[in-house]
Amino acid sequence: MSNTAHLELETLETGLRFSVTTGSGQASLLDSGEGMQAPNPIEMLLASLAGCHAMDVISILRKKRQQVTSYSVEAEGDRRAEHPKSFTRIRIVHRFHGRDLSPAAIEDAIRLTETRYCSVHFSLDPGIEVSNRYEIFPA
Repeated sequence: MSNTAHLELETLETGLRFSVTTGSGQASLLDSGEGMQAPNPIEMLLASLAGCHAMDVISILRKKRQQVTSYSVEAEGDRRAEHPKSFTRIRIVHRFHGRDLSPAAIEDAIRLTETRYCSVHFSLDPGIEVSNRYEIFPA
């Protein structure tokens, strides 16, 4: 799997829709402006960070034999008002449903993704404050 992305403009006269093909052969869209049909690049960045955290956390919890029956992640970011309108702060909330879930195991999984595993996290500007919290609900 190579670390490449190929973008092709789909909207020739107006709009900013691009088809994207990655080195692994996966396809998606990026869009911006009127008539959007796909996430814009900054939304995709936020989703990529949340997805990276989520995949790491659930993988670690499975290894710890935690009985997660449902898991969702929500990410919200604050951006600069002026250009470049980059993120200044991102908050990630992990919501777990399961049986006998260990808060210590969840905290450890989140700590490991923040400090060791999440490649997207480590690709961001270190000035962006990223915080994680979690909620546990019975199955």
